[in-house]
Amino acid sequence: MRLEWLTFSEPVAIWWDFLVLVSAGNIALLLSLWRRFHQTGRSLRAGSFGLQPLFLLSAAYVLGCAFRSVLPRADVQRICLFDTWLSSVMVGRSVATVAELCFILQWAIVLRALARVAHAETVRNIAIAVVPLIAIAELCSWYAVVTTDYLGNVLENSLWTAAFLLIAAALLDLAGRFRGIVRLAILAAIAGIRGYALFMCTVDVPMYFVRWQAELASGKEFLGLASGLHDVATRWIVTHDFARWKGEIVWMSLYFSGAVWTSLLLASFRLVMRLPARYLARPPLLVRGGMDAGRRSH
Repeated sequence: MRLEWLTFSEPVAIWWDFLVLVSAGNIALLLSLWRRFHQTGRSLRAGSFGLQPLFLLSAAYVLGCAFRSVLPRADVQRICLFDTWLSSVMVGRSVATVAELCFILQWAIVLRALARVAHAETVRNIAIAVVPLIAIAELCSWYAVVTTDYLGNVLENSLWTAAFLLIAAALLDLAGRFRGIVRLAILAAIAGIRGYALFMCTVDVPMYFVRWQAELASGKEFLGLASGLHDVATRWIVTHDFARWKGEIVWMSLYFSGAVWTSLLLASFRLVMRLPARYLARPPLLVRGGMDAGRRSH
């Protein structure tokens, strides 16, 4: 494996150094959170597989993103930085699929927990809906990877955008049901999703749409299922050319930093899970009605 390109005069090397540094920091934060769970006694005997589900899902996402940061690749183009079978699209896309499903499951768990506290049926329904929506997005991603047709990426990222707009709608509903620090945290999450949706609608999805249109205009023939699966497993092109990577650098940098930090914040919800109930803006109607009925009966 040749490493001569890893110098500060190479833009791609500087970017890779950034990804590795951020990933190391993310793993350190994950370990710090694990220790925090130990100290509070919340972590290790409750929940699935002996760990809290939110932490387990976050660990899968953080480690999956760290793997993809150390060995970055662009799926449809089949480009990577290091000549190893671990850089194959088959390996990288498989890791990404598991990690991204874990990420959306984190959101679903947190939304359902908040919906239960606030008796918000719409929020509960949205929490259920976003998981299959992202499962479909993952299928679209695999379609793009196998066939090299960017239409799959257009659909994939459009579905991610739609899912987070639904999450934002759920959070807007919840924002009116809480007060204080919980409401501020919800509003901050809404602001973050707004920025994400803006980026996806103005940069990411249009980028893939333009690529798709260009390939249609060029008359490119896309791969079939059998040939595509063979291609993703056996072909990777090592390049350190900035021109070939520049379309991926922005979204990868944001993804492997901001998205991972979000996952860690969702995992930490377990530490403050009793907090939302203390900051309800008003008692749920069912509870309040039951109390009034109880008073009348006396």
